[in-house]
Amino acid sequence: MDWQELGLTALRALLVYSVMLVVIRVLGKRTVGNFTAFDLLVALMLGEVVDEIIYGDVTIAQGMVAIGVVALAKYVTGWLSYFDHGMNHVLEGSPREVVKHGELVRDALRAEILNEKELQAALRLHGVDDIKTVKSATMEVDGQISVLLEEWAEPLQKRDVLGEAG
Repeated sequence: MDWQELGLTALRALLVYSVMLVVIRVLGKRTVGNFTAFDLLVALMLGEVVDEIIYGDVTIAQGMVAIGVVALAKYVTGWLSYFDHGMNHVLEGSPREVVKHGELVRDALRAEILNEKELQAALRLHGVDDIKTVKSATMEVDGQISVLLEEWAEPLQKRDVLGEAG
């Protein structure tokens, strides 16, 4: 590889970096935040296209068309799932309750391929050390577990001690 080829590769990488920065900003925060399965697919596809462009396996024009099509598909399906929750279910999946009123929902754990130790670790990250205090724990579509505590297990608030007027 000579200096001219290295320079061309560097320029291609800089161009692709600039385009991808714009694409990621347009697609929104979830593209870089917690991935859903669909977000991960888009990121992997874009990564593969970027690789092909930088190393010259496809022309810049071909790569930009591919990036544009993947970005447009992500944008359109995002709007479809926004307007039609049935489409959201198809593209993103559905949340699944794995703990209900302090009891494990074993069918849900099995469906999510989540064992008790993994669930307990996730609950500890939410400050929960006793599953009996959990009103509901839900595996969200992005793989995170959200936790709602039973009312009696909620930490005291100033208003609880002083009353509503306090």
